[in-house]
Amino acid sequence: MSENETTFWKDIWRRFKKNKPSLLGLFVIIFSVMIAIFGYLIAPDSSPYADLQTLEIQAKAPGYEQLFLKLKNANYSKTSFINTLLYGSVSPFVFIPIKNYRVKQNDLMVEKYVDEDTSLLQHYDINFITENKPLELSKYIVIKKYRLGTDAFGRDILSRMIIGTRVSLAVGFIAVLVALLIGITLGALAGYYRGYTDEAIMWLINVIWSIPTLLLVFAFTIAFGKGFWQIFMAVGLTMWISVARLVRGQVMSLRDLEYVQAAKTMGFSDARIIIKHILPNIIGPLMVIAASIFASAIIIEAGLSFLGIGIQPPQPSWGLIIKENYTFIISNKPMLALIPGIAIMLLVLAFNLLGNGLRDAFDVKAE
Repeated sequence: MSENETTFWKDIWRRFKKNKPSLLGLFVIIFSVMIAIFGYLIAPDSSPYADLQTLEIQAKAPGYEQLFLKLKNANYSKTSFINTLLYGSVSPFVFIPIKNYRVKQNDLMVEKYVDEDTSLLQHYDINFITENKPLELSKYIVIKKYRLGTDAFGRDILSRMIIGTRVSLAVGFIAVLVALLIGITLGALAGYYRGYTDEAIMWLINVIWSIPTLLLVFAFTIAFGKGFWQIFMAVGLTMWISVARLVRGQVMSLRDLEYVQAAKTMGFSDARIIIKHILPNIIGPLMVIAASIFASAIIIEAGLSFLGIGIQPPQPSWGLIIKENYTFIISNKPMLALIPGIAIMLLVLAFNLLGNGLRDAFDVKAE
């Protein structure tokens, strides 16, 4: 990177830092990215998809605490750190919800929790539980706190929210990547060559632009099925229109400038002129629209998952969590559905604030 480029980016950062709301948005985004990367390491439930179900404690309010008998899981097998980081791991323990317990000779007697008014007495051989070691009740009787409550299947909502962050950020990232790739390519070709090329590309843009985005997404999901990668491509392939229109206008305004004409005179190829000389000068508007697409993709994914044609269970998604718990809004536990909605709102707001900050930072005339 040349000295002029370094100075340019330093000036951008200096102007960006003056916008405190945008800095806050950037912090929220970085925090969300860290949660997405290390989700399985920090989630209370690190099982794959945070899908550890305890039906006896379904639909509990935030802050709920439950007593458990912790036993070794016979089906547990140790996984590598990388595998745990990416996909989670089966818990080495089995947690049985209980109401009370007592020790009688060589037996551990527990009242298994069934519901608020029902329990079932069970006996466990102490030597079997401890593998003939001295009994330390603190190792086998634990209290788990569900800070955001449990869903209709007794799963920890906090853990599913943490793992669901990956989906929201991944959908936004793929959507931005696909939209920029297609939009920049077609927009640059239309703006640079004009004529029949511009007319053909603009015809395609106008046709696709006339179709509602959600309708296009529905068509993609019906054609290619429901699932993780399908929703990525469906959202990405329907959001390149705004990028193409922006790039076309910017390229048309730059193609006749003196430095572009000088590059043509020196015999540079059209591809080099577009990539090396024109596109670097429109990176500011591209970054702003990328932040906007990121925010829109998060909302679309959440909406599709809520409708049941997006991310499929048991994989967690913020929109899917709302769908699974929205019936509790009219009961005395509305937070079970409101929490993921608030998370979506905050993350979308963060990207909008970031986009506003980038717009002001790249606007040299604003100083």
